[in-house]
Amino acid sequence: MQQHVYHLSHIDLDGYGCQYLSTQCFKNIECYNANYGPEVMARLEEIVKKIEQDKFLYGESLETLILITDLNLTTKEGNHIERESIRIGAKLQLLDHHATGSAAAERFAWYKLDTSRCATLITYAWVQEHYAFDKNNDLAPIVQAINAIDIWVSSDALFEYGKVMLGMISGAREVNRILFPKQDRDFKLSLIEAAKQRVEDKNAPIQLDDDLHQIKKSFFKQEKNNTKDNLVAFYVTDLLTKEKQRLTINYKGYKGILGYNVGNVSIIGNTCMLNNPDYDFYMDINFRGNFSLRSNNKLDVSQMAAHIGNGGGHPNASGGKMEGYKDSFVYANVRKLVQDYIDNKCEK
Repeated sequence: MQQHVYHLSHIDLDGYGCQYLSTQCFKNIECYNANYGPEVMARLEEIVKKIEQDKFLYGESLETLILITDLNLTTKEGNHIERESIRIGAKLQLLDHHATGSAAAERFAWYKLDTSRCATLITYAWVQEHYAFDKNNDLAPIVQAINAIDIWVSSDALFEYGKVMLGMISGAREVNRILFPKQDRDFKLSLIEAAKQRVEDKNAPIQLDDDLHQIKKSFFKQEKNNTKDNLVAFYVTDLLTKEKQRLTINYKGYKGILGYNVGNVSIIGNTCMLNNPDYDFYMDINFRGNFSLRSNNKLDVSQMAAHIGNGGGHPNASGGKMEGYKDSFVYANVRKLVQDYIDNKCEK
């Protein structure tokens, strides 16, 4: 039976660089991403639950590996995931370079810490050693570029290229990673792949910088070309439509689609309403609790905004703010909070 890998990594270039390698090395892999803080534990819990589900479906003998890269764990977090991994029968491997993880690295045998290299380079060496990955070292140049910028080796020939890649990933905000984590990750990994194809070009940093707009457009392009903003809007609208059951909320018998930090509400919200005539309103809420509403003559969202958020606007375009909103990096929690808030307002 083939090994199933559950890979948790950071949300910067180095973190996605690790997953760029692992997704090519392992056939059966699911990826997760987290920023530092409580999101790490939340994602680890998400992985544990997914492994439990998979073992129920495929049998307890399913060979599983929890791979953690570019994230340093506290000893408390390490103790927790070690206990859980033993309970569910999963192997553990952590590959990191942050010195703040030294105490945990001394405590756990599965915690590999190397402060001299970035996590992508550590991961590259690890998969080459244990899985005979990339025997011809075709990916060595792109790994070198990530290493150069992540640990700031300004004398490296690929440092400037890494600098362009760093901005490329940090600026890739077109798809919200909490709402659509897989698609956001696919987008970022596609950018790294495009960078890999240009790393040995003449004037590679300038070439990548010049090409970046077209690289992004090529990912979002469907049947017809358009402006990048429109292509992104159509892409996100399609995602909202495909996953609308997961995103559904209700207000006084009216059915709505809830986006999280999607933005561009004028285009996305209105297009979403046109593409989903079985829905009555679209709502997008951001991490501060500010929300925008759109409808297509099915619900006076100005009255809804006034009712639930002391807001207002027009019958088809309004906004407001939820009182006491507590943000979450788990979309299901956001949806439940919003629905509970709406229900509470409707009961008064």
